[in-house]
Amino acid sequence: MDDTTRHTGSAHDRSAPEGHRDHAGHAGHADHMGHTAHHGGEAPASWGTAAKATLHCLTGCAIGEILGMVIGTALLWGNIPTMVLAIALAFVFGYSFTLFAVLRAGLDLKAAIKVALAADTVSIAVMELVDNAIIALTPGAMDAHLSDGLFWSALLGGFAVAFLVTTPVNKWMIGRGKGHAVVHSHH
Repeated sequence: MDDTTRHTGSAHDRSAPEGHRDHAGHAGHADHMGHTAHHGGEAPASWGTAAKATLHCLTGCAIGEILGMVIGTALLWGNIPTMVLAIALAFVFGYSFTLFAVLRAGLDLKAAIKVALAADTVSIAVMELVDNAIIALTPGAMDAHLSDGLFWSALLGGFAVAFLVTTPVNKWMIGRGKGHAVVHSHH
């Protein structure tokens, strides 16, 4: 963790004398992302933390979206139904990565679903909006087949741009105790 994200006196400040670690007994409340939501204040999240959260989200989205494109193409569906399926599966897989992580941390299913929805909805929505807009606006990409380089370059290029756009959104949200900050309070 870099010094810009560490709070003086927090459980993460190992350089503070033992008696000055006023949050050491609140390890469940202080997260390792450079902010403490229970303080009510805002602290900036690091770019590394935001990038990791975005990559986590992107992984689930990419799996779902590619699977949706493959299924829609294999079933000879048109562009719109294929895109709808791909987006729906991107949300399902994006949420599932977080859902399984917080279930392993001991949350019950209802609480885990709430955490996944709070953590990932904005991130997935921004990512899917950007990625699918790029695919839709790339000439010929919507009509390209899975075997065409244009299909894969538009898709992967869309993911890359979506990552670059979504990372600052996640950084802003994490810095305010929202988004993936919700997940890390359950570790």
